[in-house]
Amino acid sequence: MYKETLSKDLAKFDRIGAATLEQAGLVTKLGLALLFLLVVWVGVTIVSAGGEQRTIVIIAGIIGGYMALNIGANDVANNVGAAVGSRALTMVGALVIASIFEAAGAIVAGGDVVGTISKGIIAPEDFPNSDMFIWCMLSALLAAALWVNIATMMNAPVSTTHAIVGGVIGAGIAAVGFSVINWPKMGMIAASWVISPLMGGVIAAIFLAFIKANIIYRDDKIAGAKRWVPILVALMAGVFSAYLVMKGLKRVWTPGGWTITAIGVAIFAATYFVVNPLIRRQANGMENRNKSVRTLFTIPLICSAALLSFAHGSNDVANAVGPLAAIVATAESGEVASKVEIPLWVMFIGAAGISAGLLLFGPKLIRTVGEQITKMNPMRAYCVALSAAITVIIASTLGLPVSSTHIAVGAVFGVGFYREWQTARRTHINHGRYGEAGKAKRADDMAERALRRKLVRRSHLATIAGAWLITVPSSAVIAGLIFLMLQAVRGM
Repeated sequence: MYKETLSKDLAKFDRIGAATLEQAGLVTKLGLALLFLLVVWVGVTIVSAGGEQRTIVIIAGIIGGYMALNIGANDVANNVGAAVGSRALTMVGALVIASIFEAAGAIVAGGDVVGTISKGIIAPEDFPNSDMFIWCMLSALLAAALWVNIATMMNAPVSTTHAIVGGVIGAGIAAVGFSVINWPKMGMIAASWVISPLMGGVIAAIFLAFIKANIIYRDDKIAGAKRWVPILVALMAGVFSAYLVMKGLKRVWTPGGWTITAIGVAIFAATYFVVNPLIRRQANGMENRNKSVRTLFTIPLICSAALLSFAHGSNDVANAVGPLAAIVATAESGEVASKVEIPLWVMFIGAAGISAGLLLFGPKLIRTVGEQITKMNPMRAYCVALSAAITVIIASTLGLPVSSTHIAVGAVFGVGFYREWQTARRTHINHGRYGEAGKAKRADDMAERALRRKLVRRSHLATIAGAWLITVPSSAVIAGLIFLMLQAVRGM
């Protein structure tokens, strides 16, 4: 009796200790985040020009750093989540690779010029003066950062670009009125909420079905792997080369469609001739098992995580710090411009903040995307990564303003739902076989279990879908309220 009581007390003590360590870890992370914002404060104070608007620029720099932290905590998970969930990358390896390539993408290929008004959502000429424009952009930036922070606490990966769009809409309406909004552009963005995840999910499911039919379900899996894995790896290399040129380097080099296609085809051919003998050599002597085949996808997945992070850093980070760049340019010149140069120190805030947010708070969302929505292995993760790149390329060619976040998460769901459908289908096939053998009861039980088995967690589906739908309106409402409160404080 005494031993049993002591054991229970020790178990309670262990739970209390673990909770204490978790809270201490959170406090430490928050302290480091505040330290980063303090460094941003000091840095912006040093590099910002003097004048009446200097205080506003410093405040905007701090809010921009806060926004960058939230991008790292939330948005980057989509680039490496599948690779971590499939065990192709460890969490530490993913954090290191993503932080390095996100920062490199932002600084090297982030570009010098960006449309500061979130891709034409509002018309800057409609603002009566530069002061109102500055306060509008400040409200939009803070609202977007707050909403992404809330979504991260909800464990929901959301689009930071859509958060910025919502913030600009809400602040613009509060400042000028509904006439300031480009409603046709908003219609395209609203359509992308549905189109982008569906495209990502369907393409990922198609690739997974192809791999299963031509490799996994074959009697000789190794022979199928020798034939198709080199082609699949080369396809990933070609697609990612086109993706990198189109999205990751578009601010420093903008080749035409035929040039991009030629680059993709050339990289595909070169990769195939290099990888084909390597895969065949590696596959020789492998056991005829699914586990053996999965190992052949590990290196391509690591490369895809790096390339996705670089492209994300170069593309989305510039959009996120666009309002900050607009504030800086307007404060220094006294005039509102639709296009501005992004100072190097602004890009450094974005790059450093994303890396810091990823290292401090990123693992939570990485686990959600890579492990908690549906179970990942290297082949499924390959389909998710390739689908994300292909969908972004197709959407960019068609001029659709899609979200890479929505596409990647949609691809994860697509893989999971395909697995559910395939499991039920194969169980019914086996049901027929068992019935013929006189084992109908056993087959019925198997079929019922398969139909009950949900390979996609519905709670995550509801949370993420809900967060997607309300991102723009929530950011808009928050931004409008912030703008009105700031105006009220200024009028006192």
